[in-house]
Amino acid sequence: MFSNDFFFIVDVDQSKVSLTTYDNRMNNLKQLRRSGLFDTNVPRYTSYPPANHFGAQDGRTHQSEWLSAVPDGSTVSLYIHIPFCKRLCWFCACRTQGTKSLRPVDAYVENLLEELRLVRSKMRPNIALTRLHLGGGTPTILSPQTMQRLLTRIFDAFDKADDFEFSVEIDPTEASDALLNMLAANGMNRASIGVQDFAPMVQEAIGRPQTFEQTAHVVNVLRGAGVKSLNMDLLYGLPHQTLPGLSDTLQQVLSLQPDRLALYGYAHVPWMSKRQVMIDADALPDGETRFALAALAHEVLVADGFEAIGIDHFARPGDTLAIAQSKGTLRRNFQGYTDDTSEVLIGLGASSISKFPQGYSQNAAATSAYVKHVLNGELAGMRGYKMTLQDSVTARMIETLMCQFTLDADALATQFPAADDLIRAKMKTIADRFPDHFDATPGRLIVKNASRPLVRIFAHGLDAFESPDKRHSSAI
Repeated sequence: MFSNDFFFIVDVDQSKVSLTTYDNRMNNLKQLRRSGLFDTNVPRYTSYPPANHFGAQDGRTHQSEWLSAVPDGSTVSLYIHIPFCKRLCWFCACRTQGTKSLRPVDAYVENLLEELRLVRSKMRPNIALTRLHLGGGTPTILSPQTMQRLLTRIFDAFDKADDFEFSVEIDPTEASDALLNMLAANGMNRASIGVQDFAPMVQEAIGRPQTFEQTAHVVNVLRGAGVKSLNMDLLYGLPHQTLPGLSDTLQQVLSLQPDRLALYGYAHVPWMSKRQVMIDADALPDGETRFALAALAHEVLVADGFEAIGIDHFARPGDTLAIAQSKGTLRRNFQGYTDDTSEVLIGLGASSISKFPQGYSQNAAATSAYVKHVLNGELAGMRGYKMTLQDSVTARMIETLMCQFTLDADALATQFPAADDLIRAKMKTIADRFPDHFDATPGRLIVKNASRPLVRIFAHGLDAFESPDKRHSSAI
């Protein structure tokens, strides 16, 4: 996302950041400021249209039809949502709920198994699974016995594709050795470990105590069980977060030698996630400090040999994500950047979103409503969106911009031959609106290196939908 056009001086004693530049570098920062980087809220564009534009009927009306239309012999990806947590981290805006016991978790998994049966019954028989991802919430809250029951039924329902990848989001404070070993024995080959920040003051401010030792133990267990690919998730823009503190966290993370890192900007949206009222908004870094935090992390990780992937991921050379970026096959979905090229993502569980070429279907968000539909023998889709040609074109343009920082009219028109005029008109719109941020040749736009932090704002320039700024997070 960032180039080497910025230079940082960190006053470690005062824990403050000074953005300074040589010659034209201050002009770059001013340009970013003028273009709205520090005071604009826009979608993250993990889907288009964003989920807040889903309608109350589309997902429910079309879910069965779209499942039945998945071609025989094709591959699909599967996302399983486990919404339960023993602790509710204050920073999190995911659909989750607290629990003190495993009784409601076990009951929920039984409903997941019934939904799996219902969904699979709508699909053709010869369909293979290319990706399986368990997210939450806290998937590792499940007991080994319950997890084994869930996985056995999934693998009974779908054959595995040749490039099958199985990943699980792991909370190091809630992951038993027995569960981790069982997951590895069932083919988990990628683990995604939540870190956020190791600074004690930051952890206290976001309600997530987690020691480096706990995290390192989980890493050692996973590696000992043969799990070769480890991801770690970090956040910038957290309360009381400083560059010296984030630098320390990065060094601790690097000592664990992950293969990938995701560096997300914290989205403070207490009007959407009520638990975030527990976070002191006055302790949050301002926009320019958020920018400095993200850029520092970029410099540290790239200096350590990671390749920057899109706007917020990093991967070692040779990792499949880095390979996908070099080949131009990088994609973006609800989990962020991915090398998964399947056109169908099926979401199971409360609030899960399924993506089809025809549109999106989202399950009932409340666990009680989700369970009610499944127990009645009904698919759980309650809202969604049916794509038009214009929507599909815009979605692909935004994804291409977010993944490759480039738009090529001829290449896009090859995918959408009936939309050549629309593609060129949209490209002209953002080129005219942001003339200083693109290298433009006939039929092609390339985001300048120093302007890459603005890519979500450029994507918003392609977006045909309008919504209040407060529905989205900061552009940086």
